[in-house]
Formats: sequence, structure tokens, C-alpha cells
Amino acid sequence: KSLRLLGKNQYTSNVESGFTKTEIKHWVELFFGVKVVAVNSHRLPGKGRRMGPILGHTMHYRRMIITLQPGILFHFYFLN
Repeated sequence: KSLRLLGKNQYTSNVESGFTKTEIKHWVELFFGVKVVAVNSHRLPGKGRRMGPILGHTMHYRRMIITLQPGILFHFYFLN
């Protein structure tokens, strides 16, 4: 889905569930110097994990879909 959205000038990112759409929009515009048109989000549930007899789960997280202004090129640089 993320690759399909790149053709529509939309980018996805997983963030902590405590962030709001306006905070994400502000930080993307500040750090990357691009104009954000819209921010959509949905909350993904955590997954169940087992360590021996103990049941646990991972934390849930939020996926943001960020739509940029048409004609703007945006490059992500991933560092290890």
C-alpha cells in the first residue's frame, strides 16, 4: 500500500500513538521543509507475544499517511 501511495504524493510513517495529526504536520513541515496538504491516520493494534507461560503484547502504534502539495519531490534518507 505504501508503494502505491507514493504515486499519489502520499508518504506513510509509523509514529507513537500519542502524537496528533497537527503535531505530525508541524514536525514534517519544520524538519523536511515541505508543504503538507493533509494528514490521515489510523491506530494499529499491538500483537500478542508469549515468553514461556507468560502472555504479553506489544504496544499499539499509529500509522500516518502524509499528503504533500503536488509537484514537491520528497526524499527519505534511512540511516542504520
